[in-house]
Amino acid sequence: MPEPYDVITMGRIGVDIYPLQTGVPLARVETFGKFLGGSPSNVAVAAARLGRRTAVITRTGRDAFGDYLHQALGEFGVDDRWVSAVPEYPTPVTFCEIFPPDHFPLYFYRQPKAPDLEIRGEELDLDAVRAARVFWMTGTGLCAEPSRTATLTALRARAERPYSPARAETEDSRARRAETEDSRDRTGTGGTFAHDGTPGGRADGGAPAAGPAGSRPPESSGPPPRITVFDLDWRPMFWGERKDGDGEAARAHYREALAHATVAVGNLDECEIATGERDPRAAAAALLAAGPELAVVKQGPGGVLAVHRDGTTAEIPPLPVDVVNGLGAGDAFGGALCHGLLAGWDTGHVMRYANAAGAIVASRLACSSAMPFPHEVEQALAEGLVAPATGDAP
Repeated sequence: MPEPYDVITMGRIGVDIYPLQTGVPLARVETFGKFLGGSPSNVAVAAARLGRRTAVITRTGRDAFGDYLHQALGEFGVDDRWVSAVPEYPTPVTFCEIFPPDHFPLYFYRQPKAPDLEIRGEELDLDAVRAARVFWMTGTGLCAEPSRTATLTALRARAERPYSPARAETEDSRARRAETEDSRDRTGTGGTFAHDGTPGGRADGGAPAAGPAGSRPPESSGPPPRITVFDLDWRPMFWGERKDGDGEAARAHYREALAHATVAVGNLDECEIATGERDPRAAAAALLAAGPELAVVKQGPGGVLAVHRDGTTAEIPPLPVDVVNGLGAGDAFGGALCHGLLAGWDTGHVMRYANAAGAIVASRLACSSAMPFPHEVEQALAEGLVAPATGDAP
């Protein structure tokens, strides 16, 4: 069997048509840029930028925008083998307005139906889904059939037939681990994932075990973890609800998915939809009670709270940044979250790293093309802030 992917994401894809002018209403914008978009697709891009082997399961229209998305995925190093066309539906496009620091209205064009909601369970490569070190799915994938059943099928496949990392170990993966500077066993270390994908030990948010400030700690040795991430990703319009809808129709489907996840991640609004709780600690506790081993609650200016089932926590403040466009910051956070969990870092450092990645994207205009490389994240951590973008930075 081929070596497993580090990260497989599943769900939304589309073309982002973003203004190249900030502080201007959409009606007055004169120039736009075209970018790959869709949260799980952006997460795959973000993890690829950090050196991970990634793929995405999704569908496009059979049209020029669909062709563009295949091209963009390839350029970003994301495997598109599971991106197929739906002839009867057009590839979605999304417009936005950019009013820094905190107002970024989105306009989704996904009618009559988005192709990515036509993912079918019988067409999934379940062996690859089981084998992936991280499988990332989203709440939007649960909003309509057949995507809902396909998403739950993938989750059940990972839960019902656990994948043995030892079976897929190759000489290449063994060589990479042999180069690791640190050979500590992750079982019992600071909030990292043990070999079976469950977290264990300390998660106090302390500094990395070794190295200068801002440096990346080495990856842990031993077989790779298996992690299933549920990105709560609440978009009321996709569920036929008003912006202020209570999400009751979605909550039962969220509960079913949470029972199969090892990590749940969302902002306060999304956590409230999933659990009925808005207080960060209460929301984290409710998420853990639903099944995951790690709950990550993003609080915007309030930073991020990560809580393990054993009760240990990491609370990390945001990194200072001059926001240009906040869209895409959460996807950068997600890709970096996958990267850090796979590396076996303590939870505090994973969250600091993910915060920094998100802040970098918030300092830039675009989303997918703005995802940072490792040296950029490490520089931001070392400096304690994100320097303003200069020149033609995306």
